[in-house]
Amino acid sequence: MTLRPILLHPDPRLKKVCAPVGRVTPEIEALAADMLATMYDAPGVGLAAPQVGVLSRLFVMDCNKDPEAPPRPMVLIDPEIEWTSEEGNTYEEGCLSIPEHYAEVTRPAQVRMRWTGLDGASHVQEFDGLWATCAQHELDHLNGRLFIDHIGPMRRQMITRKMEKMKRELARDMA
Repeated sequence: MTLRPILLHPDPRLKKVCAPVGRVTPEIEALAADMLATMYDAPGVGLAAPQVGVLSRLFVMDCNKDPEAPPRPMVLIDPEIEWTSEEGNTYEEGCLSIPEHYAEVTRPAQVRMRWTGLDGASHVQEFDGLWATCAQHELDHLNGRLFIDHIGPMRRQMITRKMEKMKRELARDMA
């Protein structure tokens, strides 16, 4: 497993719609293992392939926050939402590609998703709470959307300007 660098907003790759994976290959298995290691190291609860520069429809997540319970890593390949609840849930979201910035985003409280697992089989599961929010947030990444696309334009612009400044400072520090 290799820790992969996480792209920072604004980066044009984060705004692209990702291509379907199709079938599970050794390269996809290695990508998933790298993404899980990167997500846990960051630390985060979800990570989508475009965040590590791979424009494929795959994301990983583990929203198990209970330190007493074992991790519950999930790899979702070519995920699709089959159903969403009418009830909404507002959660303060953050993103590994937009560090230190958070905003309240309202999404459906429950979702049913279908995806292909690393075993090559089709899986269906309903998620609620943080799991539902995370699954929708990561699916947005696969469609070229960020959580800041769900907030007002003034706040989105302010966050983008701060991220541009942070990226300039990081580049200057690396030089």
